[in-house]
Amino acid sequence: MIQINRKDILWNYAATFLKIAAAALLLPLILRLMPSEMVGIWTVFMTITAFTSLLDFGFNPSFTRNVTYIFSGVNNLKAQGVEIVITGTHIDYGLLKGVISAMRWIYLRMSIILFLVLTTLGTWYIFSLLQNYKGNPKEVYIAWFILCTINTYNLYSLYYESLLQGKGLIKRSKQIVIIGQSVYLGIAIILIMLGFGLIAIVSAQASSVIIVRWLSFRAFFTREINQKLLETESRHKVEVLKAIYPNALKIGLTSLGGFMVQRSALIIGSLYLSLEEIASYGITMQLIAVIGGLAGIYTATYQPKISQFRVERNNLAIKELYLKGQIILILTYILGGVSLLVLGQWGLGIINSKTQLMSNGLILLALILSLEQSNLSIAGGILLSKNEVPFFKAAIISGLSIVIVLFIFFQLFHWGLLIMLIVPFIVDVSYQAWKWPMEVIKELEIINKDLYKIITIIIRK
Repeated sequence: MIQINRKDILWNYAATFLKIAAAALLLPLILRLMPSEMVGIWTVFMTITAFTSLLDFGFNPSFTRNVTYIFSGVNNLKAQGVEIVITGTHIDYGLLKGVISAMRWIYLRMSIILFLVLTTLGTWYIFSLLQNYKGNPKEVYIAWFILCTINTYNLYSLYYESLLQGKGLIKRSKQIVIIGQSVYLGIAIILIMLGFGLIAIVSAQASSVIIVRWLSFRAFFTREINQKLLETESRHKVEVLKAIYPNALKIGLTSLGGFMVQRSALIIGSLYLSLEEIASYGITMQLIAVIGGLAGIYTATYQPKISQFRVERNNLAIKELYLKGQIILILTYILGGVSLLVLGQWGLGIINSKTQLMSNGLILLALILSLEQSNLSIAGGILLSKNEVPFFKAAIISGLSIVIVLFIFFQLFHWGLLIMLIVPFIVDVSYQAWKWPMEVIKELEIINKDLYKIITIIIRK
């Protein structure tokens, strides 16, 4: 039986706050010691890193969810829906062994594809960006090679995340994240101050990823689990993949659509705008992403428990978790958004940053866009817990629409950074932003009285 409690939430907040602390300590160094063009390249690097997660193609959340089903007592995985279990006390280690075998098989092939894509198309893209670059291109290429290598390894070992999260080891996984972030922060600060620029950041990332993966492996593969797996005959990986592949493909297409919604603006915008403008956009969106990360922690922490409640058909418990998560989401965006609008530009002035935030009007629009996307992501997670993916077609259509409209707007108008924000917002609110949250409200039968009840419970606590 998966157990998640307040300690898991607190450790999740601690891990997220450490990320904020790392950003708070590194950003002044980055913005003070690096020229805006280099910050722009760094922003592109971060976007490409996010793009590499697309090659997972939906298997990570699918594997995570199915590992949760196994630890909840399920003996058979389904392509659609879940097996109903009254008491989740028995763990089918043969099925777990088959899932692990399938994960290793999939991620080995994905990582090889990723390395080939990054070293060919990715290198060509970086080469095109450096045509008018005033800094040292050799430094960028060295950093790029390190980034290609560590992203490949990160994808290959991604199944450790699925195992930890799926088993409900939230506290342990966040403790590992804290260690990894501490290593990243220490190495990055030292190397940046020594003048290694982009190489400092990607080298710190590489060290952090290696340590996190090693600790994750040790945390899941305990002596007991290793013994159980050795004693058990594995289900064939083909059987597992047949059950997981259909929804993984849909989630992968959804992720591709989500990437086009959230990240294509920066990729396309970098072809039309200056690296200084891209740096301003990237820094602002990074700070807003911190707000979004904090806002979604509650629901994200309880995602394995929501999957378990699906197995037990406990919709009332899912409703309570969802509503609490919504209240925390909105309050966090309000507090974080006001702080960013009031203190953001002032904070950069204090550190004499060479890169500035976007204007307050654009920041406000970016906050609204981020809130809408966070709310959509939470609704999607609730729907996915049923082992169904009803929104994958809509996600792809929205993503393609955004890419097409971005190119059209950049060709026709000279609105600069406004195009990168207003196009995703218009496309999202046309359908996805309201459709899937409404589906959750209908399915969980949420009424105004439920929201009042949850607020009362929170106040009393």
